[in-house]
Amino acid sequence: MKKLSKWSVFYLSLIFIILYAPILYLVFYSFNSGGTMHGFEGFTLEWYKELFQDSRLLVIVLNTIIIALLSAAISTIIGVLGAISISMIRKRTLRDSILSLNNVLIVSPDVIIGASFLIFFTILGIKLGFTSVLLSHVAFSIPIVVIMVLPKLEEMSPTLIDAALDLGASWKEVLTKVIIPYISPGILAGFFMALTYSLDDFAVTFFVTGNGFTTLSVEIYSLARRGISLNINALSTLLFLFTLILVIGYYFITKRVNKSQQMGVK
Repeated sequence: MKKLSKWSVFYLSLIFIILYAPILYLVFYSFNSGGTMHGFEGFTLEWYKELFQDSRLLVIVLNTIIIALLSAAISTIIGVLGAISISMIRKRTLRDSILSLNNVLIVSPDVIIGASFLIFFTILGIKLGFTSVLLSHVAFSIPIVVIMVLPKLEEMSPTLIDAALDLGASWKEVLTKVIIPYISPGILAGFFMALTYSLDDFAVTFFVTGNGFTTLSVEIYSLARRGISLNINALSTLLFLFTLILVIGYYFITKRVNKSQQMGVK
């Protein structure tokens, strides 16, 4: 295995500094008793206490988590079934066409997607709020799940399915006992990706939220427009830590799943 050169290490270190320095700066000043983003005066948890005493904000956090979990679960189910269907298409041109349509929501600008959903929900008469946000999050998460699951399906040998069918298994048993266990790392990856995309999304959510319902990303934006407040730092810090916990959890879960699969193969 080739060792990284000094320039490669320097370049990687510089990239990580550029990426994480603003986040660390934000976290650092969330503990500033001075109430500003410059001139650290002393350590305090005042901004976090103030945050947890805000009942309206706690409701927004709950809304965000519910939307993220529901949209991730629904989009994972639909995305897995979609990926399996795409993998079974033998005609390459048709398969490529469907994949291209699947990727439209991934490559399209969020502003265009948000505006499209807003027009669509208005035409259908769907009231903007919980339902519109959930549907839009499910819609833009499905292509992500499909992209995460398809590579695992392509890795799987067709002989596994043929052998199961030859042994008398039904298609339902093939799906639940052969295909799903094999592609479970891709399913987990798709679920966690959908979850983090939903938690972090602002542009699409901004278009489809209505009066009386909002999510954390939109709330942080509205707080930032009112002026600098270290409540924003505290809220953003907690959101970053929550996302970090999800990433670490995903790493250990996939590691455990891969280990169990390797033991099963042996």
